Amino acid sequence: MKRTVTILGKIFGALVLFVLILGMGVYAYYNLPYDDRMRPVQLVVPEGATLDQTAGLLEDRGVIRFSLVFARMARIMGKDRSIRAGEYSLHSSMSPREILQMLCRGEVVLHKVTVPEGFTVKQIATLLEKRGFASREEILAESRKVGFIKAFGFEGDSLEGYLFPDTYHFAMGLPPGEILKAMLQRFHSVYGPALRAKQAENGRRLHEVVTMASIVEKETSSRKEMPLIASVMVNRLRVGMPLQCDPTVIYGIEGFDGNLTREHLRTPNPYNTYLNKGLPPGPICNPGLDALKAVLYPADTAYLYFVSKNDGTHLFSPTLKEHNRAVEKYQKRRGKSSGSGK
Repeated sequence: MKRTVTILGKIFGALVLFVLILGMGVYAYYNLPYDDRMRPVQLVVPEGATLDQTAGLLEDRGVIRFSLVFARMARIMGKDRSIRAGEYSLHSSMSPREILQMLCRGEVVLHKVTVPEGFTVKQIATLLEKRGFASREEILAESRKVGFIKAFGFEGDSLEGYLFPDTYHFAMGLPPGEILKAMLQRFHSVYGPALRAKQAENGRRLHEVVTMASIVEKETSSRKEMPLIASVMVNRLRVGMPLQCDPTVIYGIEGFDGNLTREHLRTPNPYNTYLNKGLPPGPICNPGLDALKAVLYPADTAYLYFVSKNDGTHLFSPTLKEHNRAVEKYQKRRGKSSGSGK
């Protein structure tokens, strides 16, 4: 009997020792890095990847050993369905615990992209495609979804004008709709209560303000001139003169080659503000805050015309006679067309 007790005690002791050693091994595996050389590793977890597939990727990239153990531990901790798809920036000195936490929190790599003021939806779509975020056609298709447009309270048949120019940080693989949503939310954030109150005071719809601001954005890159350009538009609209804006005509020409001709100015299209009075159907680009403010707070002038001085600025005139003299001075003497005739 005594001998039996001794044997059982030894077996129990061995089991305890085994459990302790196993526990220490599990603890060491989970909390200690595979490689302490700080070797950077980029990992992309595809959408729909299983836990076992993700663990296999981690082992293949050399940031963990024993993918089966990693996956089993994640299941025991209830994290098997918590790992998020995306691009991750790891390093080989991270422990499996740190890696699992990062994957479950979705701490994906964010890539910076700057959308310049005055870009059209097509230009933004091309930019995003070049940066690898989404295809151009996917972005354009999303920008034309009527339900998407109305959900944000906008008018028109596309999101032209409302994709606010700014610097953004996006994760690779983000759905195109989420990318556009971020730009629309930025527009709502910038175009806040104060500007909306001024819009109401001016008696204009948001679509009108954004359309005018898009034209101002295309007509000048000078922030100081924007309120003056806006004043010309306001004055012309008030007296019933056509706006005669080259950028609107260009926007309405499919496949424009960069050479605006008199034939273009005589060809009817909804955006030809030489032939059509009033504003075009919608924005012709995505304006920045300065252009939006210029429309809401235009300069108080009697100007009805302006002409380029060929140095990035314009000369403004209240009468056609003065304007013709300015055209003679700054355009015709240089062998150039007077352009829009403003």
